[in-house]
Parts: sequence; structure tokens; C-alpha cells
Amino acid sequence: MTGAPRETRVLDAVVSIVDSLLDDFDVVDLLTGLTERCADLLDIEAAGFLLADPLNQLRLLAATSEQARELELFQLQADEGPCVDCYASGQPVSVADVQGAVARWPRFVPAAIDAGFASVHAVPMRAAGIVLGALGLFGTRRGELSEADLLVGQTLTHIASVAILQERPPTPSTVLPQLRSVLTGRVVVEQAKGLLRQMLDVSVQDAFKLLRTYARANGEHMTDVARRLMTDRYSRLLIVAELDELRAGPQ
Repeated sequence: MTGAPRETRVLDAVVSIVDSLLDDFDVVDLLTGLTERCADLLDIEAAGFLLADPLNQLRLLAATSEQARELELFQLQADEGPCVDCYASGQPVSVADVQGAVARWPRFVPAAIDAGFASVHAVPMRAAGIVLGALGLFGTRRGELSEADLLVGQTLTHIASVAILQERPPTPSTVLPQLRSVLTGRVVVEQAKGLLRQMLDVSVQDAFKLLRTYARANGEHMTDVARRLMTDRYSRLLIVAELDELRAGPQ
């Protein structure tokens, strides 16, 4: 559907993601796919989700690429950037030319430029009047988000909020445990990626792809596979052996 009009691709993306919500799904896997949809549907190169923990500290949840992942993590370390401002204000942020934002983000701007990004944006993730986090959007070309892009980005963040909170209506008392559960799952996935990187001698990004592919092929949640990798030595050996064969491909 690459050559289809964007309106058609947006509807296809929404229908596909909503279908996932009606089935048994893994939140981290779903939101990673959602960031990939952002890169396909919007005039950007990469995207990443930051989610606030119960102490209102932003944490990385999903990203399209290693560059986006590292830049999102740098925002958290430097405590500045579009997602940090977006989360604090609850309002979208759009910077058409990141070079002009040095006074605003003196540490973040050089990091964004070094990563190859020329424009940066962020859209808030909200539920029940609560700002849950922010969706970061990074472009390799200068330019603001159009109204249409902003609407698509906001729609995708709404879907992300539903994915995180769908078990029960969002209220301050129910949101915090759900956020904690999602973030714990992400930590386990990050640990498993590091383990696979070492054991299979692959990049972190390739380790994630292998983990995701294995989970889907076996009808499992990615976080469940990651948890077995980190806690069950026998399962770890079996999974790594299978992933090694998957990486090698047909002989």
C-alpha cells in the first residue's frame, strides 16, 4: 500500500492497530509498530515514545531506530528537548529547524544534529486529563509539522494511550499501576536485547528484531519471551539456539 494516498494508509494503520487491541497483544511490541507507522505516515525519519513512570520521570518505551532510541535517552539525561517540553506543558512542540533552538536546548541540539536530524517535534499522550508521556518525531529535513501531520500524530498517541490503559477506565488510581507494569515490561525487553547482543554478536537493533520475530512466530508476547530469557537458563539456551538458526537463515 506504499503508493496509496496517505488518507488510505492512515485508515489502514488505524484499523490494523485497533484490530490488535481487540486481540491478545504485547504493549511494547504494539507501540514499537506504532512508531514505525509514524515514520511511514508522517514527513519524518524516526519516532519514539516516552512514558512517565509513577514518579513523573519519563522513560523510553519504544523507538523506530537506534538513532531515535539514543536521542530519546539523551533527552532524558540532559532533561531538555521536545519530548521533555511537551510532557511538561501538555502541548505539541514543533521545531522546523533544530539549529535555531540552541538557546532553548543547548545540549540536545548538538546531539540531534549529530544523529542526522534537522527538525524535531513532539505530541503529548493523554488520558482522563493526565499527560502520560510524549511521542517524539524526528525529521532529516527542515520543516514544521503540518496540521494534517499533527492530527495523525495525535490520533496515534490516543491509540497508544488506549493500548496502555485498556484494561480499565483511566483514573489517577488506576493509571499508575498500569504505567508501572508497561515500564517493567520494557525494562525486561531491554535486558533481553543486551543478552542477545552478547550471545549472538549482533547489534542491539538486530537483537530486538530477532526477539520480536521469535515472539510473533511462536504466538507469544515479546515481554514473556524476554522474561524467560532472563530468568530460565534452559529456555534461554533453546531460544538463543533457535534465534541463531533464524539469523543464519536457510542453508
